[in-house]
Order: sequence, then structure tokens, then C-alpha cells
Amino acid sequence: MTLTLDPASARRRRDDVAGKALSLSIPDCQTLDDHGLLALILGRSHGDPDQLAGDLLARFGSLAAVAAADPSELTRRFQMGPAALSDLKVLRELAVRLVRAEACRRPAITSWSALQAYARAAMAHLPREQFRVLYLDRRNLLLRDEWIAEGTVDHAPVYPREVVRRALELSASALILVHNHPSGDPTPSQADIAVTRQVVDGARLFGLDVHDHIVVGREETASFRALGLI
Repeated sequence: MTLTLDPASARRRRDDVAGKALSLSIPDCQTLDDHGLLALILGRSHGDPDQLAGDLLARFGSLAAVAAADPSELTRRFQMGPAALSDLKVLRELAVRLVRAEACRRPAITSWSALQAYARAAMAHLPREQFRVLYLDRRNLLLRDEWIAEGTVDHAPVYPREVVRRALELSASALILVHNHPSGDPTPSQADIAVTRQVVDGARLFGLDVHDHIVVGREETASFRALGLI
């Protein structure tokens, strides 16, 4: 894709977007649709931020999916500059941390909706499969949320011994496993079930509980415990 604005016009559009962002109040921001908000975020991009916002939403389908998109594709296909790319990634990380803070306020097993909201915010739109483990203390409060593996669109290599070893290093009392399905369908696969059983069996040897394994899809999640798989 090649943007057609000449450099002077593009610079004026960026200046206009930046000026608008500075003058917006909180109520003003709340009235913006996803396209308008994304254009403001992209105010430091090369070319026309409004056109780029439309192109990105057309390609990825939603604001969340744009924020989770592969940086190499954003750079290669949309010529997104490093400043705009950095702004977008910082915004996404901020959003994920805000949701995680809410999930950490109460014991994980009594704030399940907040925990699932955090899992969706962090992983629902990732382009590749990622496996994370939430390590909990004796009160079921979050000790550590750790990335374990990242793989392809349908597989992330997980080593159950390493998951349990890390729990012992952190003096954790319980675990919650979380991974995403980039296909959008959260239905657990046979490989998901097998690795979960291995982690559960290994954890049991050391008195550790695996409360659940959450599979994150595009719009919803699946719980191994709710499905009777743990």
C-alpha cells in the first residue's frame, strides 16, 4: 500500500491531528469512534493518520486487533513509522496493565470475571499462540504472570517440568494456565488437554493446585474446570 499525500499535505494533516489530540477533553474522547481514536493515536505516523486508521481497521477488523498486530506487518505493509508504532504498543500495554490491576485486587478464584477480562485483553488478538502461567500465593492472589512460550498460529511448545519448577522457585501455592487460540475458537485441543494433565500431575507431586486452564478465543474463553477437564 502506498499513501498518496505529498509531504507538505501529510505534515499538515499530522499537525492537525496532534492539535486536536491536545485540545480534547475526556468527554470529547469518549464520543470518538474507533476510527477517530485510532487516527489520534497514529498522529505521529508518516502520511495521513485518518487514512492509515481506516486501512488498519479494514485489515485487522477491530481496534484491539490493530493494537496486537505483528509490528513487522505494520511496518512492512502499512509503512508505519517507529514513533506511531511505539505509541500504539505503549497504549496496548497500558490497557493490559489496567485490566490486570483490577484482576489482582482480589483472590483470583473469587474474581473470575476480572481474570477472564484480563486474559482476553492480553491475548485474544495475538497473531500467534502464546502460553502464560499465573502463579498464585496461599491467598490465591497473583504472585507473577509469566510468559512461558510463544509459537505458531496453532502451537506453542510447553514443558510441564519447567512450569512446576518455576512455581517452586516463586513459592507459589497454585497455578492458572492461560493460552490463546489465534483461530478465534477457544475449544481445547487434544494437545491442550494432554499438556494440562501433565502439568496437573507434576504439580500434584509437590502439593500445588492447578485451579484452571483458560483458553482465550477471539470473542470468548473456555475453562477446563467448567468443561470438567480438570
